[in-house]
Amino acid sequence: MKLILRSDRKGVGKRGDIVEVSDGFARNFLLPKGHAIKASDGAVSQAGAMRRARDLRDSQDRESAQTIASSLVAKTITIAVKAGAEGRLFGSVTAADVASAVEAQTKIALDRRKLHIEHIKTTGTYSVIAKLHHDVEFPISVEVVAK
Repeated sequence: MKLILRSDRKGVGKRGDIVEVSDGFARNFLLPKGHAIKASDGAVSQAGAMRRARDLRDSQDRESAQTIASSLVAKTITIAVKAGAEGRLFGSVTAADVASAVEAQTKIALDRRKLHIEHIKTTGTYSVIAKLHHDVEFPISVEVVAK
């Protein structure tokens, strides 16, 4: 069955795409939940408008992510935590800690789920990867110091 997706569906397509799915998947899930509409002549032109809006929003998101990346790459974020005598931390530094430190020091709010962090259990300098957009991925330099 040919359908036009009204929302992004993982494994199926993005909003505005015209997709061919099985009849059962369309009847039992996509159509009743409002995730898709049947592809008719009028709906196909509506799908074009959805794709254009999606592309415009995607380009705006990419530009804002690149602006944030250019401002954060040059900075070093400092996080002060409790540590033992040999530099081992009491606990660890998490993505939420990094996100709150970035917001406190630069006034840029980052989502902790967009940060890919290795296990930080000792003091030192680390690189945390931030992926704000599927095209924009950059490192954030994080320095962990003892209180």
